[in-house]
Amino acid sequence: MLVSIALPVYNAQEFLDECFESILKQNRSTDDQGQASKINDTEEKTETVFSVEVSVYDDGSTDSSPSLIDKWAKTFGSTQGFSFRLSKNDTGSPKGVGFARNETIRQSTGDYICFCDADDIMDPNRISAQLKLNMLHPEAIIGSKFRRLPADSTRSFTCWANSLTERQLQTQIYMTFGPTIVMPTWFCHRRVYDRVEGGFNESGKGTPEDLIFFYKHLDQNGKVARVDQELVIYRYHSSATTFSVTDEIIRNIRLERMESKVLNSWNKFSIWNAGKLGRRFYRSLSPQTRQKVTCLCDVDKKKITQKWYHPHPIKEKVSIVHVKDASPPFVICVKTEITWDPTGDFRMLLDSLNLEEGVDYYYFN
Repeated sequence: MLVSIALPVYNAQEFLDECFESILKQNRSTDDQGQASKINDTEEKTETVFSVEVSVYDDGSTDSSPSLIDKWAKTFGSTQGFSFRLSKNDTGSPKGVGFARNETIRQSTGDYICFCDADDIMDPNRISAQLKLNMLHPEAIIGSKFRRLPADSTRSFTCWANSLTERQLQTQIYMTFGPTIVMPTWFCHRRVYDRVEGGFNESGKGTPEDLIFFYKHLDQNGKVARVDQELVIYRYHSSATTFSVTDEIIRNIRLERMESKVLNSWNKFSIWNAGKLGRRFYRSLSPQTRQKVTCLCDVDKKKITQKWYHPHPIKEKVSIVHVKDASPPFVICVKTEITWDPTGDFRMLLDSLNLEEGVDYYYFN
């Protein structure tokens, strides 16, 4: 069995040695995991030995990345159980992350694809743990928990992503942070990638290609699952491609899909939050969907005493009521930080209503 590591590179000289070294240290047997032999409470005794193919696409690096890649190509080429594939963009202009990811996969030959960014570090058991779970869930994109470097950077994002339950991996797909399976941790069978026509969006800089692919995967009835171990060190730095994508672009994609897949099937619904986030959500809806909004609801007395929200130039006005006077289903527009603390006021109120996430409510923020 062959696992291909899809590794796009662009000006990553600071990080490549650590990244490649972590790949070279991968355990190549699903029985090498020791305590990880039991994944997500699923026992699996069968051992699988696999080889690793490192598939690199250099998207026109202008630093010392090319020489580092050549050095590591020789190392992998002379190491048993590893092979190396390389292609380069010689046009003088980077083609973007989506194109680069697609190229790493097009030139690869593995049965399974392990996604890796050049600035990240893989735990030695990453491939073996994810492969093991993927063999149990062949139609899924498999993720894992991760650690941030530096520690405590993007704390809210990390806490949210690592604390998601199996159910929430399916339901919290409209949150501000993007896919519930975080891209640097993706692992899947090749046919899962092949089912998404065109692979990753190749529009270039400023495109959330991972979110677009993720939604297309779900639209193909694709599944998601996660190994509940920290298998990737996910580096945070100002030159990361994440910073080239604006929040507004991501928000519009999330909103469009939520209207299509959720709100269109509801006859009516309430917006939980009569403040800034809820009002913005209401204004952003299409006119047809706005007609379904019965109220904005809140617990803040000052907001409730306003009684109505009537934003110009929208013709309709919508009532503002207490949460307990509103009826599900809800779109809950609150800050992510308050959603995961079961002892906080918000969660205690939400839990007291005995609602089912993904049926009676979805989050959008």
